[in-house]
Amino acid sequence: MKKQKIVSTKKGQALWEKAKQIIPGGNQLLSKRSEMFLPNGWPSYYTKAKGAEVWDLDGNKFIDMSIMGVGSSLLGYADSDVNKAVKKAIDNGVVSTLNAPEEVELAEMLCKIHPWAKMVRYARSGGEAMAIAIRIARAFTGKDKVAFCGYHGWADWYLSANLSDDKNLDGHLLPGLEPRGVPRGLKGTLLPFHFNHIEELEDIVANHGKELGVIVLEPMKNAEPKDDFLKKVRAIADKTGAVLIFDEVSIGWKMNFGGSHLLYGVNPDIAVFAKAISNGFAMAAIIGTREVMQSAQVTFISSTNWTERLGPVAALATLKKMKRLNVAKKLQIIGNKVKKIWSDKAKKNGLSITTGGLPPFSNFTFAHGDKHQALKTLFIQEMLQRGFLASNMVFASYAHTDAILKKYEKAVDEVFKILKEALDTNTVEKRLRGPVAHTGFARLN
Repeated sequence: MKKQKIVSTKKGQALWEKAKQIIPGGNQLLSKRSEMFLPNGWPSYYTKAKGAEVWDLDGNKFIDMSIMGVGSSLLGYADSDVNKAVKKAIDNGVVSTLNAPEEVELAEMLCKIHPWAKMVRYARSGGEAMAIAIRIARAFTGKDKVAFCGYHGWADWYLSANLSDDKNLDGHLLPGLEPRGVPRGLKGTLLPFHFNHIEELEDIVANHGKELGVIVLEPMKNAEPKDDFLKKVRAIADKTGAVLIFDEVSIGWKMNFGGSHLLYGVNPDIAVFAKAISNGFAMAAIIGTREVMQSAQVTFISSTNWTERLGPVAALATLKKMKRLNVAKKLQIIGNKVKKIWSDKAKKNGLSITTGGLPPFSNFTFAHGDKHQALKTLFIQEMLQRGFLASNMVFASYAHTDAILKKYEKAVDEVFKILKEALDTNTVEKRLRGPVAHTGFARLN
C-alpha cells in the first residue's frame, strides 16, 4: 500500500478556531461541528459543492460519503434543475407586498400526494415547523400535555421533557441534556415513550389521558414499525381525542415519494416535512386535516420570511424531479450497497462491526469493546486522506453513482486494513493526529 500524502486542512481549521470565539459552539448545527468528526483535522468549511463532491478552503476536493448536508440533498448538491428554477425566481423577485403563487401550487401538490390532508402552512426549517405543528395541535385540543417519541428539534416545547427528568431525552436527542433557558412552567408537559413500545404510550394514557392533547412521533427513523405499531398509536389518538403528528422531517421522501406513513396506510392529523423537500434550500411544510389546521386561525403563527419565494419554488422543482427519477427507490439500492461494502470489507479484514439503520440512513458500529469512538475517528481521518468526507454513517443521495461507490469500496478496504493493524498493535489512539471525536453535546468555547 503506497504511503498517503497528508491532506492539509490548515485554512479550514484556522477559520473554525476563529469561529468558536465569535459564534457560540462555532456554528448553527451540532451535527456539523468539526469535533463531531475529526478534531483538529476536519476541513470544516466549503467553497463549492456539486453532486456528491465538496471543495474546501484549502483547495481539496472530497467525495461526500457522510451526511450529505444532513440528509437535505437527495438529488445531490447544487442540482441543476432546482438551481435553474431558483435563479429564475431570484431574477423575478424573491419577495414583494403580494404573495408568491408557488405556495398555492405547492400546497395543492402536497395535498394530492397525501389525500388525507386538506390544508398546508409553511415555515423554513424543521425545528420551527414542528413548533408550529405542536401549537396548532394544542390550539385544537385545548390541552397542554404531549406524548412524544423520537427527535423533534430545539424548541422549548420539546426540551421541556428534561425539566421533569434529565433522562427523558436520552435515546431521543442527547444523554443528560440540561434544559437551561426552558421555562420551568413547562415541566410535566412532555411525556416520552419509545418506538415500537405501545405499552409505554398506553401507560401515559392511563396516567394522563384526560390531559393528553398531542401524540407526536417519527413514523420510522432507524427501524420500521412492528406489530401494527402505527395503527395502534392512531387508535389511541382517536380514543383520547389527541392530535396525532407524524414528524417526517428526516425520513420524508427517502423511503418513498411522500411521507413514510403512506407505506403503512396510517394517516396522522398533521405531518411535517423539511430537509429533503427542497434539496438544500430552506423550506418546511406542515400539512393536515382541515378541521385541525384551521386552529392556526385562533392562535398567532406568522413570519415575513415564511412568505419568500425561493422555498416553494425549490420544493416544487425538487419534488417533480424526485418523482420523475424515482429517487426513493434509488436511495434504497445505494444504502444497501453501502451496507454490503461495510460488511464485506470488515469480514475480509477481520474487523467486527454491526450495521444498522434504514437504507437511506445506513450506519455501522465497531464491535471492539470501548474502542468504537477511537476507531471511528481513525476511520474518518484515513478516509479523508483518500479524498472522502466519511463517518460511520451514510445518508444516501441520487448523486452517489456506481463509480463513486466503487472508489468508496476501495478506500474502505484500505482503511479497514489499517484499523485492524491498529487494533492488533494497540496503536489506535497513537495513530490519531488529534483528539478522539466527540460523542455528543459539549461546550466548544
